[in-house]
Amino acid sequence: MASVYSVTQVNSYIRNMFVQDYLLKRLSVRGEISNCKYHTSGHIYFTLKDKSGTLSAVMFAGQRKGLNFQLQEGQQVIVTGSVDVYERDGRYQLYAREIRREGTGDLYERFVQLRSELEEMGMFAAEYKQPLPRYAMTVGVVTAPTGAAIRDIMNISARRNPYVQLVLCPALVQGDQARYSIAAGIRTLDSMGLDVIIVGRGGGSIEDLWAFNEEMVARAIFECSTPVISAVGHETDVTIADYVADMRAPTPSAAAELAVFDYRQFEAQMNQYRDMLTKAMSGCLERKKHRLEECRLRLRAGHPRYQLREKSQHLADIQDRMEALMAEKLTDRKHRLALLSGRLKGLSPLERISGGFGFLTGEEGERIGSVNQARPGQQLSVRLADGTLKTKITEVCPLNIQ
Repeated sequence: MASVYSVTQVNSYIRNMFVQDYLLKRLSVRGEISNCKYHTSGHIYFTLKDKSGTLSAVMFAGQRKGLNFQLQEGQQVIVTGSVDVYERDGRYQLYAREIRREGTGDLYERFVQLRSELEEMGMFAAEYKQPLPRYAMTVGVVTAPTGAAIRDIMNISARRNPYVQLVLCPALVQGDQARYSIAAGIRTLDSMGLDVIIVGRGGGSIEDLWAFNEEMVARAIFECSTPVISAVGHETDVTIADYVADMRAPTPSAAAELAVFDYRQFEAQMNQYRDMLTKAMSGCLERKKHRLEECRLRLRAGHPRYQLREKSQHLADIQDRMEALMAEKLTDRKHRLALLSGRLKGLSPLERISGGFGFLTGEEGERIGSVNQARPGQQLSVRLADGTLKTKITEVCPLNIQ
């Protein structure tokens, strides 16, 4: 019976064969860069290819010091390093120590040439880009029916809005017949009057994505009356379809995010708008009620009956004030009259006469206040309190004052 070995033993044996081969320790390989990935750790994973074969390669972060350019799809390079077996996966790969740029690959040259031609035709112009509908209800998808892209689009669409209808047009997304299938799918969905169309597939090498770089597919997108979202490969993958489409999404999942609006967010926003509207209406109603009350009071104040009552009340108040002022004035005048009357009474001759004095006048009624005005035999009148005496002067006796 033949010996039985473990997988690890077989991989280790093959690795020892590679180690013992001097040629594989240092060799230079010419090829075209494909499926290049820059890892967050700093390592670069890529594939070298030519017309009939591919070779996996990796350049670790510690070897990147001499790399003075960015690796891109389609570059023709010469990679120097060693070929060894990665025991865990049981596959061999080229461990690069130096990479020199030699030129661009055939596919990349075709890509650049077609991109320039279509750009000159104006197929990438912004004025031809259609805006995406904000609330799309029917979304067409042109992709492989069994790929990861359609599953991602379905999952995200169901999560964001279960009421959106997805219409899948199955298409080949890789191979010689893929361009015909994709172009036919775009035209079919465009004739159905959908809201938006997603065209795309998952990631891959430039060869895998080449169908989306074909002029036939680009023209089908450009002539489509329905807004088209291109979602081809990963974020770093760029195709002709991305330039022609109305919107580019880095991945099919991102395309679903762009095409399908979030119903829960929309519902929450509508509820917020409803609350704001209700609050605004309540505030407006309160302001109108307050304004109505002001108008009612102003109308009431302007009513003739109310005005008459107000004027009557005002007149009554004025009358009361006038009467009070008149009474106060009359009292003051009475008091002053009493004072003047008392003073006049004190100056009255009758008052003095009533105290035992008399008022002496001559024959013609003139007042006699001095002996110099009198002469013997003159007739005088003496006014007393209770009457008048007629008398005649018999003698004038002046008072001698020294």
